Amino acid sequence: MKNMWKKSALLVASLGLSASVLAACSGDSEEAGNAEEFKGTITIWDGPRWPDKDDNKYHWLESKVAEYEAEHEGIDIELVQVPWAEMGDKLGVAIGGKSWPDIAPVDISGSSVSIDHIEQGVIEPLDAFFSDEEKGDFYENTLEAYTYEDKLYGIPNSITLHTMLLNLDLFEEKGVTPPENGKWTYDEFLEAAKQLTFDRDSDGKTDVYGFSTYVLPGYYETWPFFFKNGGSPLNEDMTEFTMDDPKVVQAIQDLADLKLEHEVAPETLGGADVGGTFQAWANEEQRTVAMQPWATWAIGAAQGKYPTNFMVAEYPSADSDAQTIGGVGGWIMFHQEDANKKAAIADFMKYISSTDEQFVMAQNYGIFPARISASEKDPFKDNPEMTRAMEMSDQVVMLPRHPEWKKIDEAIQSQLQLVFNGEKTAEEAMADAKKVVDELLK
Repeated sequence: MKNMWKKSALLVASLGLSASVLAACSGDSEEAGNAEEFKGTITIWDGPRWPDKDDNKYHWLESKVAEYEAEHEGIDIELVQVPWAEMGDKLGVAIGGKSWPDIAPVDISGSSVSIDHIEQGVIEPLDAFFSDEEKGDFYENTLEAYTYEDKLYGIPNSITLHTMLLNLDLFEEKGVTPPENGKWTYDEFLEAAKQLTFDRDSDGKTDVYGFSTYVLPGYYETWPFFFKNGGSPLNEDMTEFTMDDPKVVQAIQDLADLKLEHEVAPETLGGADVGGTFQAWANEEQRTVAMQPWATWAIGAAQGKYPTNFMVAEYPSADSDAQTIGGVGGWIMFHQEDANKKAAIADFMKYISSTDEQFVMAQNYGIFPARISASEKDPFKDNPEMTRAMEMSDQVVMLPRHPEWKKIDEAIQSQLQLVFNGEKTAEEAMADAKKVVDELLK
């Protein structure tokens, strides 16, 4: 298994290949089955995406389900709505009880589904349903994210990365100059955070803070800060925990000290309230935080439901180039006994992962398409913020793809929470995390 903590160019040269998205092809015909012969129910789980005018965040997939059912008599598709923060735990319970859905929107990095599940036969390979030409329409690294031992275990649907979002109205209010082209050092970021922390109504209480974010298993908004001086979560062959490296420890402490020492972040810094954190930055009735890190979906939210005057910036850097965390999203199929049902499921997965659907999702959901043909339609031609985020793709590093990553992540994040609460120093917390993680790596 290769180490995934490396620079990864997400946007590669276009191959100019179109994809047929409805026909199962290549591979063994018996393995592929016949989708037309299946009649029955397909179950798909999904999390909330962008809202419609009625604030329904499942409208996109609901419409695709209705279209597909109308075109395929005898097939019913059950959509189960699952909050993103609960997706991993619910899938874990479902897998443990062998009551999994047919389709779920997760990767195989280990956070919800791991290599172990593939080896146990829980996840279905999809090569029988894709020709080489069809695969050629996906960016190579998106296929790699769903590939294990030369087999494809998912359909890549999107690419995302983390950026800094800056509320320009608050910058203007305090006369703070935003970083030129979104590039800055950590010292410049800290100085801006200090200037953007202020008592607006002179009542002796801070009304606006310079920075805030949260710490939670499965979420990595803080992590690019931790590696601003270099370093990585694990060593190259993934046999040893390395976040106890002094330069990483110092970077962790630096971020926690925004609250603990500099008081430029609220008490909620390092908490687990994702929605509340975003509301503090984006909600017009709040706007109590000037700068926050988010995955690119938040760009779409700040342009839509929560219209904000903002800019996209890079994470601040120190002695090394700026970097960010990136990931590939998509759909996986869980184990099926019926070959014809398997073919029907694959057909629907391809239906919702077509060039047109990835284009629509890119325009509305703050992600980058996994399909080259969708990128060629230029979904961001009128969106300078997403264009700027896309320019950061060469700064992306991927998380280690380890079978025990979910447990590793929980061990690390629980210790990080103690640092941000002021209960441990970063050095103490990472020493304790190392004891747990190194055991998991054996």
